[in-house]
Amino acid sequence: MTPELYACQGSGNCFKPWLAFHQLDRAFELKIIDVLAGEQKSPSYLKVNPLGVVPYLVTETGFGIGESNAMLWHIAEDTHLMPQSRDERAEALQWMFFEQSKLEPFISPARFFTTILPQQREERASDIAVWQDNALNGLMRLEAHLSERKFVLSSGYSIADIAIYGYTHVLEEAGLTLEDYPAIARWIDDVAATDNYRPLVALGHSASAAA
Repeated sequence: MTPELYACQGSGNCFKPWLAFHQLDRAFELKIIDVLAGEQKSPSYLKVNPLGVVPYLVTETGFGIGESNAMLWHIAEDTHLMPQSRDERAEALQWMFFEQSKLEPFISPARFFTTILPQQREERASDIAVWQDNALNGLMRLEAHLSERKFVLSSGYSIADIAIYGYTHVLEEAGLTLEDYPAIARWIDDVAATDNYRPLVALGHSASAAA
């Protein structure tokens, strides 16, 4: 069967596996779930993913995978996006764990209430400020790392970049500024110049990697 990716528009986590499919030119079926309308909790979707969250990947064998970075690992198996050495695969995992603990938990909610649901920005202003502040240490660590190399791994572009790029490249939508992070800004441009790159705004406007 063709892999099925359940995703919502605008989500950095949903963007990651979607981008990997495109960059590998692999066919997949995209199924858009409107989370603002609560479709992720609908009976039909809960039959697919009982946890009621996106993204969610149903593989060629019918196996279900949650968590965006786990999807990246599965999609990239035996491709050029997967680091080749044992050490580099461990380093990739290190940065993918870093992304989910030091960046995404802060950039994502700050962006959600700043840009995606701006009508709640004022009432969540104190929360947004905390999230922005908590993101700084992670961003400074990433800035220092990228000031010494083109991509996250010295071997070149990989799923580690895709994982971190998901929310880092939209940090200004979370009320942060790229002017403070010139190495990150340069890296964002380099990622956008990779083969078969597609922007986050295009998620949901094509049904398959071949489209």
